[in-house]
Amino acid sequence: MKGMNYSLMRIICALIIGLLLVLFPAQAGEYLVITIGVVFLVPSLIGLIGYLVQKPENRLRFPIEAVGSLLFGLWLVIMPDFFADLLTFVLGFILMMGGVQQIASLMAARSWMKVPGGFYVVPLLILIAGVVTLFNPTGVRSTAFIIIGVTCLVYALSELVNWIKFSSRRPLPKDLETMKDSAEDAEILN
Repeated sequence: MKGMNYSLMRIICALIIGLLLVLFPAQAGEYLVITIGVVFLVPSLIGLIGYLVQKPENRLRFPIEAVGSLLFGLWLVIMPDFFADLLTFVLGFILMMGGVQQIASLMAARSWMKVPGGFYVVPLLILIAGVVTLFNPTGVRSTAFIIIGVTCLVYALSELVNWIKFSSRRPLPKDLETMKDSAEDAEILN
């Protein structure tokens, strides 16, 4: 995944989650939990079916992790309200970590260019929203999801602006050929 652009992936994920949470705050928590449950169910069913389809003499061991994943996935699908409250904690923590990550990225960008202080405002607000959500997750879940959704959208926009502004100015290695020539030849050991 050397060519993978993680900033772009963060932007897309934050945009999708933010839109879902803002447009459907009452249902978003339950549907996200049900979706996570299905994500657990599908591979567990594939593992169990794959085990049962094999000839008895070819079976290595019973896939106990598939059964655990199946039970957990069913639990998520059957009781989404319980896990929706936990999801509020998780999303608050993700926002908090997103704010910290953006602040760290801006501080790293200072090594090759000047970063105005205004660029730190949005990541700081994202960090604060994550902390507030962590300390009051169950007050009113739909209000918390709207706040988290708006903050996710702001995060996506802020990450996009930072990505456009700073990635074009990232310093490149001075001479790629020099770097290639300075690499040592390695001997392959068997």
